[in-house]
Amino acid sequence: MADRFHKIASFTLETTAGDIPDSTLRAAARMTLDTLGITIGSGPMTAGVIARESALALYGAGDETFSARMMFDGRRVSAAGAAFAAATQTDNLDGHDGYNPTKGHIGVAVVPALAAVAETIGEISGPEALSAVTIGYEVAGRAGISLHNTVSDYHTSGAWNALGVVAVAARLRGMNQDQMRQAMGIAEYHGPRSQMMREIANPTMLHDGSGWGALVGLSSTLLAEKGFTGAPAITVEADEVAPYWQDLGQFWQMEHQYVKPYPICRWAHAAIDATRALMRDHDITHKDIASIRVNTFRESACLFQGMPDDTSKAQYSLPFAVATMAAYGRIGVEHITGSGLSDPLVASIVDRVSVFETERHSARFPKSRIADVSITLKDGRILDSGDVHARGGPEAPMNDAEVDEKFMEFAAPSLGDTRAAAIRDAVWGLCQPGSRFSDLSALLYDAPKA
Repeated sequence: MADRFHKIASFTLETTAGDIPDSTLRAAARMTLDTLGITIGSGPMTAGVIARESALALYGAGDETFSARMMFDGRRVSAAGAAFAAATQTDNLDGHDGYNPTKGHIGVAVVPALAAVAETIGEISGPEALSAVTIGYEVAGRAGISLHNTVSDYHTSGAWNALGVVAVAARLRGMNQDQMRQAMGIAEYHGPRSQMMREIANPTMLHDGSGWGALVGLSSTLLAEKGFTGAPAITVEADEVAPYWQDLGQFWQMEHQYVKPYPICRWAHAAIDATRALMRDHDITHKDIASIRVNTFRESACLFQGMPDDTSKAQYSLPFAVATMAAYGRIGVEHITGSGLSDPLVASIVDRVSVFETERHSARFPKSRIADVSITLKDGRILDSGDVHARGGPEAPMNDAEVDEKFMEFAAPSLGDTRAAAIRDAVWGLCQPGSRFSDLSALLYDAPKA
């Protein structure tokens, strides 16, 4: 066990940007950009406002050396509080990246951790920032897979992305291996083992527990720096999880994350994409549709049914998402907030959507998120999509131009085109050898202009 941890710690603390493939670092930039777009887009939402106000009230920094400004807010709290606020905010607009084998999300905690920890240290290079992000993903991803394969409950991402946050902080703050080991033990012990399917059944602002994962990860880092001890993290050191760590530094999970085209639970995306393709390929509109049948995997079929009455339910509702795509050909923030929640056109289509679990789709989860859709037209014709993979992952990737377009769609309404474009360019610029993280961070903390 000690040898295994030594290998993981050496990878975390000693890997250089030169050790990481250029394609992996570019993937890290892509995921950083995508995450920041959702962080910005979620800023005005109620959950984000509450998270920032709560961080200010509860997690102020008495020690300036471990304080940080909250992203796109500017007020200073503890680094742990800043990461909590940004991760909670981001988590509540369900458009951030994920990784199929973990059944969850990494960037939502790792990117806020980078922004918070960067406030507590000196200048770092752009490639070093992307290296820290990459290592956070690699550690969190394997911790997530380890936990899912060794326990019976279906827990949220916060349970394991806390360890990815520790990896980012340990690397950037120059911790030694023993300090990192203690921090991981503390973080795993206190990581929120919250029940994912409970949130699916009753969608709320709790979402995927990632805000608490970020808070626990950075809190654990500081505790370990000050000498607090923790039991060894079993998702890292137990013999039964050894197979999930064997390819560390060889297989780069960073390159296999998915980007979400829509701010909706990933489990609904295959059905959304199937509906989108049928309508485009057959040149039909919602006026032509008599009914829509969705065949999907079990977890997807458990998503909220009917017309949602709040933003949380809207993001976890498969019929609502399919109906919105059928009505408008896209799904944006305006559809899952405000008047979008009582849109009579969408409501009329929701009544025509039926959802069924299909065994062949369930058997391929979590490796794949696949669904098929049949649309019955008012003239009696039936259009079948066949099996469809959700877009944005390795099976059907989005290119960099599409990720840029998505970022601008979510960021520009809050920040304006000029600042949003500057952030986009600065993130991609981190890949350049002479770049500095401050080229980006100078744009990350000020509140949007009224």
